Amino acid sequence: MSNHDRKLRLGAFLQATGHHVSAWLHPDAQADAGHNLEHYKQVVQTAERGKFDMVFVADSPGGYADFTDEATFKQNAKAAHFEPITLWSALSQVTERIGFVATSTTTYEDPYTTARKFASLDWISGGRAGWNVVTTGADVSANFSKPAHLEHARRYDRAEEYIDVVKGLWDSYDDDAFVRDRDAGVYLDTDKFHLLAHEGEHFQVRGPLNIARSPQGYPVIVQAGASEPGRELAARTAEVIFTANLILGDAQAFYADIKARLPRYGRRAEDLLVMPGIFPVLGGTEAEAATRYEALQSLVHPSIAWGILRRHYQGIDLSGYALDDIAPALPNDTNGSKSRLKLVSDLIERDRPTLRQLYRQVSTARGHLTSVGTPEQIADVIQTWFEQGAADGFNIMPPILPTGLTDFVDQVVPILQRRGLFRAEYEGRTLRENLGLQRPENGSKSRARTAVPPEPIGAHA
Repeated sequence: MSNHDRKLRLGAFLQATGHHVSAWLHPDAQADAGHNLEHYKQVVQTAERGKFDMVFVADSPGGYADFTDEATFKQNAKAAHFEPITLWSALSQVTERIGFVATSTTTYEDPYTTARKFASLDWISGGRAGWNVVTTGADVSANFSKPAHLEHARRYDRAEEYIDVVKGLWDSYDDDAFVRDRDAGVYLDTDKFHLLAHEGEHFQVRGPLNIARSPQGYPVIVQAGASEPGRELAARTAEVIFTANLILGDAQAFYADIKARLPRYGRRAEDLLVMPGIFPVLGGTEAEAATRYEALQSLVHPSIAWGILRRHYQGIDLSGYALDDIAPALPNDTNGSKSRLKLVSDLIERDRPTLRQLYRQVSTARGHLTSVGTPEQIADVIQTWFEQGAADGFNIMPPILPTGLTDFVDQVVPILQRRGLFRAEYEGRTLRENLGLQRPENGSKSRARTAVPPEPIGAHA
């Protein structure tokens, strides 16, 4: 595909009240959004009106709030929110074209359950499901009878096998296996059934999945890891990668690196779409946008500021520091998100911010690009990154919901369309079709088998 033919991809990365850490305090925010289905319905329909490819919600099995720190816990609007698959199943019924990407962890969930629920979402939505694969970074997520959170490298070893198992389960049947021939009395053509019978280091899964192969073959595979093992896993398995970069040069380097890894897995550059996050603060003028940004920043309570800093400094005692002191270096390593540690470490080394400046930066977009300006200026940034080898599209991170997304759809999307960068209408009905991704063939014939053949039907009757 030539650069002239490329079209920008847009996703809406949704936090219930908005991405700013104190968004729920803003008068434009829907404070009860975490449990308000009508709110999500409005937001998702706005994204579809803007011809977005997908909506996406992050999720964690351990929650996002540190309940051991009362000062921050009582102000944390992420403490309660819907489970993503349930939410997206409902909202797929009030939309027609937009895709639904949900997060599911490979560290704390079972591959059979993951395969089944995403195949179900793909059927329920008519082929619009995507799975955001995460290994889960936070120690607080050890909520499933595990004595401790798995070590980083071990999590990625498990994730690689996990994805193979899930794909194998999705391939339990050929697309046309369920013939449902009443005259012949045949519901399922057993010649088109494939037993997984996986025996691996982490999983023993016999199969089959108890649902037909879904409309997209596989739901779209999304990943967000940017560490070395995360990049390699994405190059091997992902079709969309969500990433965080603060400056154009770093984004270009990441883009080039991830694309260069694809040929060794027999993949083309267009088989993996790179979508950084962008936190846009819009105003009719630069001054108005700056005023809106500062109004958001003024909502951050000092206890929230220190909570943000403690999460990044991971056990380093900050009690001797004031907010206007120069930020010290971060720890050298973490068992959590290594890519986010590096991003913030680079920011500290490059900019030498005070602790106040640091928390103001990460309280907005958590290491993603923050762009404050007019609709034309925001569109300029998006176009520059898209055309200069830094992105195939963007995950839009509205500071406040619902107004932040509505403003972007009404003010920025038309500019991108006039410039010929973004679609005026959807190209297809499935998420794959709209993203320009191929539908995968059933991989069962090429997949190595080590197990015995399936038992005859009725063997245990």
